[in-house]
Amino acid sequence: MSRISYVLKRIGKMDFSRMRDTANMLHKKTGKPTIWLLADMARCAAKYNAGYMDYKIAEMYRLNDAQRKTVITRGISNEIVRRMNNKAYWHHFDDKTQFNTLFAKWVNRDWVKVDESLTAEALEAFLSGKERVIFKPLEGSSGQGIVKYEKAEWADLPLFRDQLLENGPAILEEIVVQHPEMARLCPTSVNTIRIATLLGDKKEGIVYAFLRIGNGRVMDNVDCGGMAARVDLESGKLLTVGADKQGNTFEKHPMTGTAIVGFQVPYFEEAKNMCLEAMRVVPQVRFVAWDVAITEKGPVFIEGNSFPSHAVPQFAAHYPDGIGILPEFRKFMDI
Repeated sequence: MSRISYVLKRIGKMDFSRMRDTANMLHKKTGKPTIWLLADMARCAAKYNAGYMDYKIAEMYRLNDAQRKTVITRGISNEIVRRMNNKAYWHHFDDKTQFNTLFAKWVNRDWVKVDESLTAEALEAFLSGKERVIFKPLEGSSGQGIVKYEKAEWADLPLFRDQLLENGPAILEEIVVQHPEMARLCPTSVNTIRIATLLGDKKEGIVYAFLRIGNGRVMDNVDCGGMAARVDLESGKLLTVGADKQGNTFEKHPMTGTAIVGFQVPYFEEAKNMCLEAMRVVPQVRFVAWDVAITEKGPVFIEGNSFPSHAVPQFAAHYPDGIGILPEFRKFMDI
């Protein structure tokens, strides 16, 4: 495809309404003219394959060309997944029942599939002795459809089963109880480490790790109002402030007052080793972002992502010098 054809194709896919809304918002934030922001956004789309959200989250409006080349934009992220992950094997990660079965020794908790085959007797047996459980749609991302249920809500078991089936197919899981130190950051959600592994052509191992921290809701996901901070791969300490998708930054957690920079993630070495072992289970999916919870007994998997979101690893607050995370990927592969 010629350069002109490529640019025309990119222009054809642009969401001009959202681009305009983003430009207006950034105008209020930066004082830069809206028309300049729109033009610059279009330039970044054509030159760096950046979407309007990339432009906002990575604060590309403040970066020079050399810095912009280091941002992992939507287009670059898609290219990494396309090259590294054989789509025929995504189902091992995208279907939660398959993931929990295949990676059972690291999931390490009780769960049951919610579909028409779930009998009242099987549901009752699963719920026995539990005070709360969590419902997760069989497929999905960004925390959509996830609900926490308390014991009182399944007092009428047939009614509860009907309610689950209406929202299925899904899985019902035992609640993960996080390490007290992790709860000290935010107790309302299980705060998970996103650890990305890559079986690259040049190198194999961990590309990055970020701790995702909740901010009052059940989920720690940044699409649900949560924040993220970068984890030092050697020490397991948080290197940066917390940052959310709206561009807010936090040196201390706004709910608990716990300091974010320098926070030590428990069992981080064990979490890394778990991911490094698990990345070889489905070698056809070479780039995986693992969501790891830390319990008092050690790390467990929440899920694995065969098409990782590129939002968290490009928050501008994590790269004060403007140099993004793409150079880290280039240690593993040519991109």
